[in-house]
Amino acid sequence: MNLTICALTVRALFGRRRFLLLLPAPLILMGLTWLAVSLGASDQDLVTAVVVGLGMTAVVPLMSLIIGASVLGSEIDDGTVIHILTKPIPRWQIILSKLVVASGVSALVTAVPMFVVGAVIDGPKLGAGLAGGAAIGAAVYSALFLALSVVSRRPVLLGLVYVLVWEGLLTNLVSGAKVLSVQKYVATFAQSISGTPLMERPLSVAVAVAMSVVLAVLATYYASVRLRSFSVAGETS
Repeated sequence: MNLTICALTVRALFGRRRFLLLLPAPLILMGLTWLAVSLGASDQDLVTAVVVGLGMTAVVPLMSLIIGASVLGSEIDDGTVIHILTKPIPRWQIILSKLVVASGVSALVTAVPMFVVGAVIDGPKLGAGLAGGAAIGAAVYSALFLALSVVSRRPVLLGLVYVLVWEGLLTNLVSGAKVLSVQKYVATFAQSISGTPLMERPLSVAVAVAMSVVLAVLATYYASVRLRSFSVAGETS
């Protein structure tokens, strides 16, 4: 990991207007929770509709997608990646540094609202479980979406296909597809940490841990390999 690249990435990420896109979704998530609680919605309905239906299905993956696809993808698009590629820095350090920033920021903007939502619904224990699951999921998502930004000029589009089609549709129709769904890992970790009966555990903890590590490592390694094939112009050879 390169601290200079991390610092530059954080500065660039918070300096871009697209970072403002990260604010509405968490605020909507928390606002809907408070509104539903004030209207007397049951805890089970809140977890099913708000936590799973909105938080895990949309907020966590989409926030991670915006951040993970932009920490390097925006530099490739505007050509400023040349300033990094011409430095005597191993490509894996560049990828790892970008991933650390993407994972940290994604975890922050997803885990905090998920904790608030869980605490409002059923106390801090549920909040801690949701925050832990969101943070782990954000790290895995960030690795996947960072790799997409090196592979394609349209990482957001590909990321949306994965989130909406694969996780939103196919994993609910084909039970075996759950092992390749980060959303299911998030739910598994959240239920395991909180111990809440309000949520189902779609996978065993061992499977969720193993697949999270495998996907994150493979995505990071592949992104490093792809970045090594970039020419100074930022195009793959």
